[in-house]
Amino acid sequence: MVSTCVSTSSTDIVRVMPPAGLLSVGRIAKPHGLKGELIVALSTNRVERVAVGSVLQLVSGRALTVTTSAPHNDRWRVRFAEVPDRNAAEALHSAELFAEPIDDPDALWIHELIGASVELEDRSPVGRIASVESAGASDLLVLEDGRMIPLAFVIEKHGTAVGGFCVVVDPPPGLLDDAESV
Repeated sequence: MVSTCVSTSSTDIVRVMPPAGLLSVGRIAKPHGLKGELIVALSTNRVERVAVGSVLQLVSGRALTVTTSAPHNDRWRVRFAEVPDRNAAEALHSAELFAEPIDDPDALWIHELIGASVELEDRSPVGRIASVESAGASDLLVLEDGRMIPLAFVIEKHGTAVGGFCVVVDPPPGLLDDAESV
């Protein structure tokens, strides 16, 4: 299972660094209605992030407690206890939402990928992951040398002697060839 826990950004959204120990899990897209509901765009497939009782945090440290939530097209319609009306909801437009990491040993978390080494199935080294970019159908592992590998080609992760882990990939032929050799 691969869980995406980074936000996708557009040109009109300013990205902020997560508060220490928290992960970006989505953003507030817009207010909905007059009673303080908000449309939330999750950047994770973990819908428990908007379950009743969940606490999300703003970059300011302000906590927001989910009191109701329901799917709304490809996003969520959410009411927070701390947002009583439309005016309060409008003040949160485009705010990024953060939460504690979820402990799931079977998940491959995006924040864990940064700095991980990448190998082919035969264990030959490919490089290190510098970042992860959202790209529609599959997020992209961006290596330190600029090459990109769709996350769909990740087949496993395993621990390393130095306490981190290695990502094993099975890319199609030619994907990792240098541009000059093509």
